[in-house]
Formats: sequence, structure tokens, C-alpha cells
Amino acid sequence: MSRKTIQWLTVFSAALIMGVVITQIFWVKQALELRRREFNQNAHVALQDVAGRLAIVSGVMQTTNPVEQLSPGYFLVNTNSTTQPELLELYMKESFQKHKLITDFEVGIYDCTTNRIRYGMSLSTKNNEKSPTPTSSWIKTDKYPYYFGVRFPEQATFFAGSINNAIGSSALVLVAVCFFAYALFIILRQKQLSEVQKDFVNNMTHELQTPISTIRIAADVLNSDKIATQPERHKRYVQIVQEEIKRMQGQVEMVLSMAKAEQNALSLAMERISLITVINSVLEPYGDQVTLVTEGVEQEVDADPFHFRCMINNLVDNALKYSTGEPHVEVNVVFEKKRCSVSVADKGIGIAPEYQKKIFNKFFRITYGDVHNVKGFGIGLSYVKQIVRAHRWKLTLESVLGKGSTFRIAIPL
Repeated sequence: MSRKTIQWLTVFSAALIMGVVITQIFWVKQALELRRREFNQNAHVALQDVAGRLAIVSGVMQTTNPVEQLSPGYFLVNTNSTTQPELLELYMKESFQKHKLITDFEVGIYDCTTNRIRYGMSLSTKNNEKSPTPTSSWIKTDKYPYYFGVRFPEQATFFAGSINNAIGSSALVLVAVCFFAYALFIILRQKQLSEVQKDFVNNMTHELQTPISTIRIAADVLNSDKIATQPERHKRYVQIVQEEIKRMQGQVEMVLSMAKAEQNALSLAMERISLITVINSVLEPYGDQVTLVTEGVEQEVDADPFHFRCMINNLVDNALKYSTGEPHVEVNVVFEKKRCSVSVADKGIGIAPEYQKKIFNKFFRITYGDVHNVKGFGIGLSYVKQIVRAHRWKLTLESVLGKGSTFRIAIPL
């Protein structure tokens, strides 16, 4: 499956997931709205029944529309006569239970002689408990001389409880969607890692083929009879074999060190070393391409000589690879009282801001411009970061696209 196909599949899957989520939210809202309308309608009918029964008991004529809804959970009922609290409680509970309004509610009776709510009580059709409520919290009206008010403080809870099945099914769908999204993420991540590992194997094979080919040619020359009569040439080919073996050993050690660092099993052979001496030995093969600049009074530091050499070699090698024109790299070592810093600076192509953190990720390589074919494993800077972290030093990067980069390592003394 091509990368473009996977991208379209990801976009299509994301759109489907969003569609499912939006549809579920829409249906839950619709279900809540439907339950709200049904509740209000049942409450309206139940209160009309209560008003009719009270009118019969009081011997008055019932108005055409005695029930008025002031707000989503607040109703007023016109009675045209005084209302007895005990009788009102009995009629309301019977009517609410008849219309399946099993919930808590509050009732307040208006007294026109005093122009205030004279009775406030919290009741429930779920049990026989009741408790008084503050009469000052009720809304009064001048429309009716005799009325009582009813409000439902737990209306939202009642609605939620009535659509538990819808909410439960929606939750299951969302959980399934989340698992699908996670599985898709894992699949895409595994494919990406597979591609990265494939590229790494290809790069590793290509990089190892070069020293192997050089060693094979040198071995053929050393195996000839004429080489025995040419000591200088013999020495030179032996030196070539030793250098290539050392190069291969460094590459293998770097890969093994990365694996150990990921498993927190990287062990350092710490020694007291002279940074200037070690760095000079690393820079010697590069000749005039690299310049060493020192500042301050040198002090020895605790470090692993092998990994420190590999780390500096990686930084210098990268600086040369990604330089334009005639490359020139400057290595600066600055000694201060409590710390020293080692920096590798070049005037190459630089690194774009969006890549400056990613380049320290394993296998990551920038493939743009006219340097997309630069050889490498994509683990050099990741290795540098791991070694700096293992030494508990600090690594920083300063880079401007088109002007060059500076990698700086701060080492406490």
C-alpha cells in the first residue's frame, strides 16, 4: 500500500469517526429534546387534572386553560379559589403517578389576601418524604387571584435517567470509535517504523559495503607476490585495512550503543581525559577542513573516551556532509571556572526551525534541497544526544537556514 493511499485512508477514517461522533451527539440532543417535550406535556396534562379536581371540590368553574408554563421547569395553575395544602398534595401525587412523572417537585400556594406565597413544600412521587421550601424564592404574578406554582428542580436528572439506554449505546459507540482510531494509529505507526527500519537497513548495508570493498581490494593487493618487495606500499595497504576496520567497528558500536541506551543499559567507562588531546586525535584525519580553537585554561574532565571520540566525530562528519562549496568546520573548546563547552560550527545549509528538534530522533533525516542523497544511517545525532544524556551534560543547537549550524555541549567541571 502506497503512502498516498494510506494518507487518503487516514483522512477518510478521520472523517468517518467525526461523522459518527457528530451523529451520536445529534441523536442524544434530539432524544433529550423529545423527552423534555414529553415531560412538559405530561406535566401540563397532570396539572390540568389537578386543577379540574380542585374546581369540583371548591364548587367553582374551571377556566379553559388553567396551566401556564413560565419556564422549562416552572408551571402556574389558576384555581379560582383557595386551595387546601393537604388536598393539593394528595391530588398532585396521584396525578403525577398516573402520568408517570416519578420525580421530585416543589409546590407553592399564593395567598391573594397577603400578596405572598403562604405555603411552600418540597415533595416527591418517589417516596413520602416532604420538606418546607423558602416562600421568598417563588415567582409571583398578577394574572390570577388564586393559583399555585409547581417547579421541578431535578428536571435535567430526570431527562438523563430517562435516556440512559441512548447514552449507554452512544458511549459504547464512542469507545468503539476510540479503539478503532487507536488501532489505526498503531497500524500507521508500525508501517512508518517498518519503512524507517527498511531505510536504515538499506543505508547500513550501503555504508558497510564501502569499507568491505576497500578491505577486499587491499587484501587482494596484500596477497600478491609483488607487494613483498614494496615495503612502503605494503605498509600503506595494511594501514588502509586497519582504518576501514576501525571505521566499521565505530559504526557497529554506535548502533549497539543506541540499542543499549534505549534499554537504559548503556554503561560508560569513565576516565579522566584531556579534551584537547582527544579532539585533536579525532580531527587529525580531516586536515585543513576542520580548525580547533581553544579558550581558557585547560582542565581534565570525566568522560568515556571511546563514546566522546565517536560523538565529536559524528558532529564533525555531519558538519562536513551538509556544508556547501568548500567545507570548513570550526571546533571551539572554551574553559571557564565551573564548566567548559565544546561546540562544532559550520557554515553549511542550516536546519529549518521545524526540524531542529526532530533531527535528534532516531532514523530521522531531512530530505530536501540538493543534499537529499547524503549518506548516513539517520542515527548520528540521536547517538550524540544519548551519549550527552548518559554523561549528564547538556546539548543545544543554534541554526539558521542557509547560514549554518552550531552544536554546543556544556560540560560541568
